[in-house]
Amino acid sequence: MVGLFFPAVTGIMAGAALQSLTGAPRLLAAIANDDILPVLNYFRVSEGNEPHIATLFTALLCIGCSQLASSVEISPLEPLSSWSLTLYRRAKKDSESIVIMFLISWTFTIVSLALASLIYYYVSIKGKAGDWGDGFKSAYFQLALRSLRSLGANQVHPKNWYPIPLIFCRPWGKLPDNVPCHPKLADFANCMKKKGRGMSIFFAIMDGDYRECAEDAKTACKQLATYLDYKNCEGVAEIVVAPSVSEGFRGIVQTMGLGNLKPNIVVMRYPEIWRRENLTEIPATFVEIINDCIVANKAVVIVKGLDEWPNEYQRQYGTIDLYWIVRDGGLMLLLSQLLLTKESFESCKIQVFCIAEEDTDAEGLKADVKKFLYDLRMHAEVIVVTMKSWDVQADGASPQDESMEAYTGAQQRIADYMANMKATAEKQGTPLMADGRQVFVDEQQVEKFLYTTLKLNSTILRYSRMAAVVLVSLPPPPANHPAYFYMEYMDLLVENVPRLLIVRGYRRDVVTLFT
Repeated sequence: MVGLFFPAVTGIMAGAALQSLTGAPRLLAAIANDDILPVLNYFRVSEGNEPHIATLFTALLCIGCSQLASSVEISPLEPLSSWSLTLYRRAKKDSESIVIMFLISWTFTIVSLALASLIYYYVSIKGKAGDWGDGFKSAYFQLALRSLRSLGANQVHPKNWYPIPLIFCRPWGKLPDNVPCHPKLADFANCMKKKGRGMSIFFAIMDGDYRECAEDAKTACKQLATYLDYKNCEGVAEIVVAPSVSEGFRGIVQTMGLGNLKPNIVVMRYPEIWRRENLTEIPATFVEIINDCIVANKAVVIVKGLDEWPNEYQRQYGTIDLYWIVRDGGLMLLLSQLLLTKESFESCKIQVFCIAEEDTDAEGLKADVKKFLYDLRMHAEVIVVTMKSWDVQADGASPQDESMEAYTGAQQRIADYMANMKATAEKQGTPLMADGRQVFVDEQQVEKFLYTTLKLNSTILRYSRMAAVVLVSLPPPPANHPAYFYMEYMDLLVENVPRLLIVRGYRRDVVTLFT
């Protein structure tokens, strides 16, 4: 058996050696023809001819190396060649080749790797690159496709959930022409990264016809990408041309992303300027965007006070206050934890405020929330705040509410808007119309919304005046109310609150219990 084994091994090794002896000259000639290393120009051959000079050089090199080594030793250069040839094939073979090289002779291995590194350095600095692309780009592309397929299209487990924000760059107001995105949006996007990982998509909508504005959109996309690099924000820039902001957003929220790499959170700035600059088209657009997010099952984060948002060097103190009104899958809890991982907020503490009606068992509710946070291993102070409901309130808004002036102003503006709608409907003989659709307004329900919003705003001002940032649940737009009414409710909610995140989850958990 032994007598048969060694001739077989010898034959295999001889075959491999002959294959290398015929393949190596052709590789050497190909490198010379690509003009990668000028010193190899002597080995050039015209197309269709045999590389005689390269073959002679390879043979002399092999004979010289064989004379240096003993007849029973395996040259460490053999595994090196195997490692080089399999670099883009299989990582397992690469590691095996490197291990074998070190086991045979670590000195030859170090010399071989140093020589290969010097050749690479010489090619990158003084060599002439051919028109054959970047091999690493191809490898990255294949890796990305494989990773995307492995993610699948099923729902991600909460432990593996990562925020992928879709960030609306310029929805409201004006910015300088050379600034394609609000400067603090990039800072806020970095705060939403989970342990430094995550992908952000920054997009803007350009009004117009695509065939006429396609080149302008490409230019704007390059400017936005350059600006993101300048702000050190890892993100993808996208510019969409559409007849209107609403139509453009509706297309983006349906098509952006692939598989489980689709955006799951829409981030935008609160339109604080709509009233003082009389931007009457904003309420309808704002409500349509929120409704589209709800239909598309996307979470929403609206940033109020973006101009005052801190950068990474502005350290914040105080608390991060959460006003937990409706179940959001733990998104507000997750955002607060992400903020604590950033240097600017790491000195803050979390407070969770639970809003309850007067007849609620406050102590029982507090115990339940504390147990839930304990199971999540979250350290936060729990505070239960009771509010008098609209049904039992006797004298409306109390005089001590700080936003009373804003409340009465909203009442008056809504009454004027309602009167104009009724006058127009009577004049034209049509039902009440707003935003191009029929509306059914229950005036008592409008008063209830205003009262509830006022009490919530007063509670925030009472307990969270010195908070570093406040998070509150986003109320969905009432189905039968004009968009103008909803903007009045929202303005009353954010009144006098300097820095506020208005958050809406999307009916699934983003955090999970450890127990």
